[in-house]
Amino acid sequence: MESFEELQKNYELMIHKLIHTLHIYKNKDEYYQTGLIALWEAYENFDAEKGAFPAYAYYFVRGRILSQLTSENRNETKSIFKETDFFEVIEDENGNEQLAQEMVLSYCEDLTENQKKWVMYTCVHMLTISEIAEVENVSNSAVKKWRKGAKDKIKESLVIREN
Repeated sequence: MESFEELQKNYELMIHKLIHTLHIYKNKDEYYQTGLIALWEAYENFDAEKGAFPAYAYYFVRGRILSQLTSENRNETKSIFKETDFFEVIEDENGNEQLAQEMVLSYCEDLTENQKKWVMYTCVHMLTISEIAEVENVSNSAVKKWRKGAKDKIKESLVIREN
């Protein structure tokens, strides 16, 4: 038989034709290299008693390239998410409200329960005095008393924190 360099020159077009026939458009050089390696293995393993080398080389190279395609396709489908929705961020509607409540409550440690209610209804839920009175089923003047007590205590605690 001829040397592998001569064999490569003779079968180079066959490998390129296989790549084209199999519609390989990415990593052509890698598949060409796979084809050359398969050609080398076919050259090493060929038994002249079993048939002609060109047919053996063709099917051996084609099989190796197809195996690589299958393997890479399997790996690609495992590592790539099929749904683009996966990358969209789901906004937590309650997350901002909870954060706001925690931040507001951090200033309300010394307040009574009713004063805390006024702060939460006013700062987080943006309710007016009359709306708070309606929700809590109390008079407007009661809510105003909660407000005055809450404001005084919050101002006092802010002055203490500054010092």
